[in-house]
This record gives sequence, structure tokens and C-alpha cells, in this order.
Amino acid sequence: MSTLEQTSEVGYAPTIQEGDVVLLWFEDDVTYLVQVVLGRRVSIHCGKPLLVDDWIGRPFASAVECDHDKGFLLRPTMEDLMMKASRESGVVYPKDAAYLMLKGGIRSGAKVLEIGTGSGSLTMALAQAVAPNGMVHTFDRRTDLPKNARKNIARAGLSDYVLFCERQAGEPLPESGFDVAILDIPTPWEEVEIIKQALKGGAKIVSLNPTFNQIEKMAETLRGAGFLGVECLELLERAILAREGKTRPVQRMVSHTEFLLFGTRPA
Repeated sequence: MSTLEQTSEVGYAPTIQEGDVVLLWFEDDVTYLVQVVLGRRVSIHCGKPLLVDDWIGRPFASAVECDHDKGFLLRPTMEDLMMKASRESGVVYPKDAAYLMLKGGIRSGAKVLEIGTGSGSLTMALAQAVAPNGMVHTFDRRTDLPKNARKNIARAGLSDYVLFCERQAGEPLPESGFDVAILDIPTPWEEVEIIKQALKGGAKIVSLNPTFNQIEKMAETLRGAGFLGVECLELLERAILAREGKTRPVQRMVSHTEFLLFGTRPA
């Protein structure tokens, strides 16, 4: 049982166990996401490789002495898992994932339709949100990318809440009665009528696209199909260096990643 699985059943385990995923964090903000497997050694930037066997049984947030620095064994959050996911395609950023889940009403027990699995970054966040009684049905036209997504989701301990399916654009969906649909594909307007039939009345549809042309065409297609409350937004994220007497924004920020387009299926 992984660290994240424990959160949905009996709360956080107080100590690190074999099989857990640990975030090794240093004060210079260098981090390593490590699964605790007996015999594994982790190469680091500030000394000799560390043997993870020594971490088992230690409390989370314990310090680890290295040759030239000190690290800390932290419990990874979903943000850590998403941003450190093994990727062969772009990933949905946590700022966008968090908002779309709130806006889409995604919660435990929900039946979620995802079109465009990619590397599974968003799929992980959706799976954690619907656990332990819901399911994410994720579809991708490619057979190679979801293999990587499966590894990411298995590492997070969330495989029980994800059903992987292969599907080409325009093909009918094998199920209906979805509470929400998320589309992360280049031409989402081609799928609107099929998605509409698969959604419950009142269910949300969310489309993630990077360009104005895409969201313009998708918005008009949704309105033409009778969807209600079609709206679009963009989220920008700017970190702040909070230091006594010299607090200021950082010079770089996470600006444009995706536009988020929302609509509601009529009854």
C-alpha cells in the first residue's frame, strides 16, 4: 500500500514504509521523488548516493545527513507527483488541475471521463479526487503514451481508480452517465456531440487548449450544441520571495499554460 493509498483509508502513516514514495528535499529547492525499494541507491547533487533502506521506519520530515548538505524526507503531495511525473508529452499544471476540479464538481464517488490521457499528470489528480468510490475513465488514441501514464499512476498508488482505454477520435464511447468530461486534445469540437450523449444532465464539460483559435471554435460548438454557461479563463501563477525587509515577486512566473473552457450539459 502506498503513501497516497493510506490517506484514503486510515489516514497518513506516521513513518516511511517499503513501497512508499518520498520527496527528498534540500534547502536549495533541489528535490528527488523516490520510491522506497530495498537496495535502491539515490544519486544526489551534494554527496555520495543514499541507500533508501535507511529511511524505512523513520518519521516523515526526518533529516538525512549528506556529504555536503542536509536533506529532508517529506511526504509528497499531488503537486509533487504531477510535476515530477515521467513525461513524453506536456502536462497539465497543478494550478489548472485544482481549479477545473473545483469548477467541475469533481469529488469522491464521481464518474469522470477524460479524453487525452497523455502522461497521466491530470489523471493522477482526478483519481485522487474521486477515490475511494469513484472512477476515472481515461481514453487516448495512442498506445505508447498511456504506458507511461500507467507507471506514473501506479507509483502514486492510484491504479484502482483509473480505467485505461484506447479510442480513436469520433468513435462512440462504451459507457454513459458521466458526471464530468475533461478534454485535453487539439480538436475538442469534433467530440462534442459524442460527449454530450455520454454526460448526465447538469454535468460539466471542461476543455483544455493553449490557443485562442481553439477555444473560440470550441465555445461556439458548445453553444450550438445547447450547452449552458459557456465560459473561459486563464490562470497565472506568480511566486513571491517572502523575506524580511525585501519581499518581492520572483522574476519568472508560470504564465500561460492552458485556457480552461467550461460548459454545462442541459437536461
